[in-house]
Amino acid sequence: MRKINERFIGRGKWLSLKETVFENKHGNYIKWESVVRQNNSSCCVIIPKLVPSQRFVLIKQYRPAIESYILGFPAGLDNDSDELILEELKEETGYTGRIVQKSPFIKSGSGVMNDTGRVVYVHIDEESPVNQRPVQQLEASEDIEVVIIHREEVRDYLMHSLKRNVAIGANLWYLFVVSDWINA
Repeated sequence: MRKINERFIGRGKWLSLKETVFENKHGNYIKWESVVRQNNSSCCVIIPKLVPSQRFVLIKQYRPAIESYILGFPAGLDNDSDELILEELKEETGYTGRIVQKSPFIKSGSGVMNDTGRVVYVHIDEESPVNQRPVQQLEASEDIEVVIIHREEVRDYLMHSLKRNVAIGANLWYLFVVSDWINA
């Protein structure tokens, strides 16, 4: 594939819509529309686990793009700062944790978006006084409910949520359902 040209169709505060024309190996021209982040194209998905109970912290968040609630993990922009990642966790869930592992930067949604992100694994000491009564610090535009759940309950919870018209984030399905299938 060889890029011939590109143009921006529209620009917003956070995202732009770009049209790119490519020439494929057969000499055909192909137009492709994609979404481009304006400022920071790196994001992180935080997988928080309560220790010692080994329960996971999920969020149910309203997302205007799908006009629905969706179950997923806390997430936010990643400026390569552990402090900012943990602030995002605190904001969305009220919990304070420590990063135990980070994936390399990976691509998600590459068919339509230029996003780069990583998965950040966080342990939350549920016996720590700061985590006894967590209080979210949501922005005015956020509508987020915290869900605490054991791994073996996740699949049933997701299926029950679908029946109540709550969408499921792909990352939850991949981690809890597909990984069980792969390991079976």
